[in-house]
Amino acid sequence: MNFNNNFNNIAESYLFAEVADRVSAYSQAHPDKKVLKLGIGDVTLPLAPEVIKALHAAVDDMSKKETFRGYGPYEGYDFLRESIREYYKSHGVNLSLSEIFVSDGAKSDLGNVLDIFSDDNTVLVPDPVYPVYVDTNVMAGRKIIYADADESNGFLPMPQKGVHADIIYICSPNNPTGAAYPKDRLKEWVDYANREGAVILYDAAYECFVSDDALARSVFQIDGARTCAIEFCSFSKTAGFTGTRCGYTVIPEELTKNGMSANKMWFRRQSTKFNGVPYIVQRGAAAVFTEQGQREIAQNLLVYKRNAQMIANAMDRLGIWYTGGKNSPYIWLKCPGGMKSWEFFDYLLNNAQVVGTPGAGFGKNGEGFFRLTAFGSEEVTREAVERIIGLLKTGL
Repeated sequence: MNFNNNFNNIAESYLFAEVADRVSAYSQAHPDKKVLKLGIGDVTLPLAPEVIKALHAAVDDMSKKETFRGYGPYEGYDFLRESIREYYKSHGVNLSLSEIFVSDGAKSDLGNVLDIFSDDNTVLVPDPVYPVYVDTNVMAGRKIIYADADESNGFLPMPQKGVHADIIYICSPNNPTGAAYPKDRLKEWVDYANREGAVILYDAAYECFVSDDALARSVFQIDGARTCAIEFCSFSKTAGFTGTRCGYTVIPEELTKNGMSANKMWFRRQSTKFNGVPYIVQRGAAAVFTEQGQREIAQNLLVYKRNAQMIANAMDRLGIWYTGGKNSPYIWLKCPGGMKSWEFFDYLLNNAQVVGTPGAGFGKNGEGFFRLTAFGSEEVTREAVERIIGLLKTGL
């Protein structure tokens, strides 16, 4: 018996585990201090009433012989996949039902989809980056190269001449930076992928925050994407399903190589390793796309959008450079006073009792930057912003 030695090459401590450890140590040492958390991107508002109603009805279905459901379709129930297809159509994207696969979340599929690609593929990821993209490929022993995202390009890197990649990760709006690709710039990535014979793994988990028509809601709004892209999306941030777990992946029929179909391979993978998302959860997810569900979801999203604007306004007032805050629930700010990321983390925690996420945890280009999220309650966000302004307005 031998273990996978590639695990020795990943960070021993997950970024958010280190954040949690530092916050726990501080709270134990200062039990009288109220700590406000704007770090991990977990939602705080409850599920929409229409979703709850659908979940209860689905539980009732499971109590009756005539409506009981056992194993479901590997790719998800048609009632949910049809709803997803209609949602894409509302954004000008036409999909076949066979191209939509329901899953337990984008994070799972972003890692699991690597099963259909060989380990000798070269992977291109932006830096800074969501750690899952890097760690899952390190675990498989793949070669990883980086596209530098920094202040000079607004944390939106573009393809570089002479650089070849086989698998390309794009997240837009981005986690952690909040930056989002305009359609014309995303088109450059699609053209690059088609030239190189590469695939784009497009993380659209935050598409519901996009309000600017110049920005992409889906990679499939871009001409040519159907031959080079797979899209991953989630109900976690859209509808508060972080604890309920449901997402979906779109794999076009046109995505083929050497006579092999990515769509058919993914179905084969899922039917071998996955038994599907529970019927009850899928009924709740389908309720998200109803007329009433969309109204209720929009109200929840409005709270997070206002929080993001509140934080962005504070950065403007303080004269701090940042990306995000609009079309994104994340604010990616430049640490004031030339501080390093973890230095600023400790400074905020110790002096304002506010928790964010150090940019250095997302890659070398994240050093000197810091992420705040808009997923706290409105009350917590307002108090945290007031504390930050009070701490930083006099300078460091």
